[in-house]
Amino acid sequence: MIGRIPILDVQPVVHPADHHTANDGGQTQVYPAKAVPGETFWVTATVFREGHEMLGTGVVLTDPSGIRMPLMHMHELAPGTDRYGAQVAATSEGLWHFTVEAWGDPIARWQHDAAIKIPLRQDTELMLKEGALLLERAAAQLKAPASPGASEPETANSAATAQASRAKSARKVLAKAASALTDAKLSAVQRFARAQTPDVLAALTEFPLRDLLTSSASFPLIVHRKRALFSAWYEFFPRSEGARVDPTHRRKSQSGTLRTAARRLDAVAAMGFDVVYLPPIHPIGTTARKGQNNTLVAGQGDPGSPWAIGSPDGGHDAIHPDLGTMKDFDAFVARASELGLEVAMDLALQASPDHPWVTEHPQWFTTRADGSIAYAENPPKKYQDIYPLNFDNDPHGIYEEVLRLVRFWMSHGVRIFRVDNPHTKPLPFWQQLLAEIASTDPDVLFLAEAFTRPAMMHALAAIGFHQSYTYFTWRNSAAELTEYTQELAGPAAPYMRPNFFVNTPDILCQYLQHAGPSAFAVRAVLAAMLSPSWGVYSGYELSENVPLLPGSEEYLDSEKYAYRPRDWKRADELGLTIAPLLTKLNQIRNSHPALHWLRNVHFHYSDQPDVLCFSKQTTAEFGNGADTILVVVNLDPNHVREATVWLDTGALGLDATSGFLVADELTGQKFTWGQSNYVRLDPAVAPAHILTVV
Repeated sequence: MIGRIPILDVQPVVHPADHHTANDGGQTQVYPAKAVPGETFWVTATVFREGHEMLGTGVVLTDPSGIRMPLMHMHELAPGTDRYGAQVAATSEGLWHFTVEAWGDPIARWQHDAAIKIPLRQDTELMLKEGALLLERAAAQLKAPASPGASEPETANSAATAQASRAKSARKVLAKAASALTDAKLSAVQRFARAQTPDVLAALTEFPLRDLLTSSASFPLIVHRKRALFSAWYEFFPRSEGARVDPTHRRKSQSGTLRTAARRLDAVAAMGFDVVYLPPIHPIGTTARKGQNNTLVAGQGDPGSPWAIGSPDGGHDAIHPDLGTMKDFDAFVARASELGLEVAMDLALQASPDHPWVTEHPQWFTTRADGSIAYAENPPKKYQDIYPLNFDNDPHGIYEEVLRLVRFWMSHGVRIFRVDNPHTKPLPFWQQLLAEIASTDPDVLFLAEAFTRPAMMHALAAIGFHQSYTYFTWRNSAAELTEYTQELAGPAAPYMRPNFFVNTPDILCQYLQHAGPSAFAVRAVLAAMLSPSWGVYSGYELSENVPLLPGSEEYLDSEKYAYRPRDWKRADELGLTIAPLLTKLNQIRNSHPALHWLRNVHFHYSDQPDVLCFSKQTTAEFGNGADTILVVVNLDPNHVREATVWLDTGALGLDATSGFLVADELTGQKFTWGQSNYVRLDPAVAPAHILTVV
């Protein structure tokens, strides 16, 4: 039933996967909106009332322990729209709730009428008396609250004490103003002025007189640790680090190990990455093993695809014997932790024909009419070395096994899982699994690797995945990047956190194939600056860009099917790497609070289609620090581009008349900028300006 003062269309509210409100036992079902501590977001609602009476609106956050935060006033976002909003931020992890409140504001109505009538000497004494009565009511409501209990958290105790002190002060201010309104020794104008002083208005702002108070439903807000939003990922295959490969194929290749792979961690950390993601490290089957470049027949030294999981050596809870032992894995995780890196484990729910599951749980797979087990297909692609799971034959059995596996790797220090192809598994499975893990270990994060239809990608995010792969890889023009980023930072932001991977072992996009290091530099700048989370697959810093075939996005000699040792030292010595740029980008990200968030991106006009301009900004209001970053990127990796960019200085809060100083974080240059600014960007030298407003 609608409230006394209607409160409609509250946002952010995440409805079920089909984005329509569902009805479950008479209750509207919603999923929690998402945030991290300190992340600001808008709470908005449509609020109105009958007639010409004035109203007030506000939003109240309730923390996980049930403590109500102070009311934050909402303001009308555009005159006459009845759409109100306020920026808020949660301060700690856990399940929060927010409620929109609306009320009749008799004091605001009195102030409006009195400001008109008193100068005209209309109903002067009546207006002053009515005002005095209203202020007396406002003061009377501020009775001393009960003292906080000894069992309350110290922070809650101190907050309640501070609020009680402010209420006591406000009560005195309001009572004094009410008394002044009836003081016959003062003129009517003076009496009214005493009720309009800054301290009176401040008291009424924090402690308004609220008639007909109406509340919306309480909506959930899940606040995860900051890594769920802000992260820099580096993906590499441990078996390639330290591998020995005979280019003549006369001798069998030798795999790298987890111990040799651990030596690579220093360089990864030095580049500023904070998550190291490992493709599957489990035993690999030999039945239907794929050879180099996905050929159907494997050679003697071909190691097979890591995603063809399982052999007589074990399944998803085992380490490939060539990589070492569980003790070696624990040492790898420990070394990563020493360097400030988290290890992300690949969770690929599929099996090779040699996996123990095939004989122990044949019902977990699909049997075809001829009695054979169906292998994975995505026509015309065929994966003869992989059996997909059938989640409908024994859903409980599969669920219990996957839950066991996740908890097993958690016990070995893994707190992040990159989930392979989650869109090929039922949504209820993921919803249950992620909720159960979150109930005991809310710090464990899951990244959805789902390049599929938008509805499924959005649904996976809504039901609990903490991060999502995106279409960024295929968004290249200024218009495409603007539209897609605005979608992610706008309507999708309450539930879908993007991770802008610039490449993957499966994706060498066309843009990267034809311009060498300049193209790789452009895409790295875009990913690192547009999204709070981004990632690279090993070899990106070497600008590896040779496709298997023209028009293909597969790498030639793909690391999915072969060892790919890289001579990092020689590349550094010869300057054949953009690792210094990746390092600089991560340094800029870590030192600028504005780049830690998603929803604060703002695009500006450029008069050239190949030049993209955007900004990110934070204020000191929520403790993030005042910070403004301007980014201008030449999207054409082959040519110098010149343009004039026009800044929305009003949105940035900058004075365009006198100009302002900006410093380029990439080159160290300084410029005086204003509303319109000339730029010239040579992709061979520096494809972008990353400017700090000094």
